[in-house]
Amino acid sequence: MAKGRRLAPVPTGTRPVSDRAREGLFSSLGRAVEGASVLDLYAGTGALGIEALSRGASRATFVDSAPGAIRTIRANLEITGLVSSAGVHRRDVLRFLRASGDGYGIAFADPPYDTDPETLNALVGALSGRLEGAGWRVVLTRPVRGYTPVIPVHWRVARELRYGDTHVLVHEEVRWA
Repeated sequence: MAKGRRLAPVPTGTRPVSDRAREGLFSSLGRAVEGASVLDLYAGTGALGIEALSRGASRATFVDSAPGAIRTIRANLEITGLVSSAGVHRRDVLRFLRASGDGYGIAFADPPYDTDPETLNALVGALSGRLEGAGWRVVLTRPVRGYTPVIPVHWRVARELRYGDTHVLVHEEVRWA
């Protein structure tokens, strides 16, 4: 539905995931997106959640604290005709995760590159309680030379992708034998 639509301009202060990285990420996720409830944290333009919706996700929740990002996400949902499948929240990501009772099959987290280690570790901990269903995935973007948070024992890195200065980590649940 959203294929080929030109999205709204990137708001000031937002570092979007490159088109190349986004395409590689969704190729690696494959059919896991179909029917999934998706969470797009530090959503920026909403491109990751919108891409997921256009590839068959059932619902996407977008969270960002910046007013410009929220305006851009809403405009992009209008442009793509995906408003009815989305929820948009202007909130601090950690506060949202702690207050929300919803569960998600795929979570995208693209925090600013200068996010401190304590906040990144808190993000992973808070996300851990919001994952549901068999085959859940957490996608975390980090700078190639930046801090990568410690992951819970029941997570594993399923895929690592690198595009320029962007390191994309796809985590999934460890399946014990």
